[in-house]
Amino acid sequence: MTEYLNVGKIVNTQGLKGEVRVISQTDFPELRYKKGTVLTLFQEKKEPIELTIKTHRKHKNFDIVTFENHVSINDVEKYRDGILKVSKEKLTELPENEFYYHQIIGLTVIDEKDKELGKIKEILSPGANDVWVVQRPKKKDVLIPYIESVVKSIDLENNVVHVEIPEGLIDDED
Repeated sequence: MTEYLNVGKIVNTQGLKGEVRVISQTDFPELRYKKGTVLTLFQEKKEPIELTIKTHRKHKNFDIVTFENHVSINDVEKYRDGILKVSKEKLTELPENEFYYHQIIGLTVIDEKDKELGKIKEILSPGANDVWVVQRPKKKDVLIPYIESVVKSIDLENNVVHVEIPEGLIDDED
């Protein structure tokens, strides 16, 4: 069974020429919406369908895309609220030390004393760098900045992240 990852949600149509507004959930819009790229549209109570990107442009906070053989608003209106996804097989290799979110979420975090902190449950993107939310057993979640001085190594084979926690980052008084 093919696994899929979210690329974006179609939230509305744009104009009359078959364009749709997408709220992206991808770090690579220029790659995902490149002319000729095939994405799979998932909608409630409908079979998934493959759509081929024809055009892409940015507009405000949206990615505006058109699909091949969809020339009017009538062709795309039915796709509203659908989720565009890419199959895992179509993911591109990332440069060294870059990772997809799905590769990081679920990893076990080990501190500099070889003590297990917990598992990464989500990734936040508040600004300059991502922040990993680490769920700890019977304690508050810890927020770990994804920066070189804190994240020392990521070992996908063993599902482990080694970190060095700066003093004051974890408040265990709670």
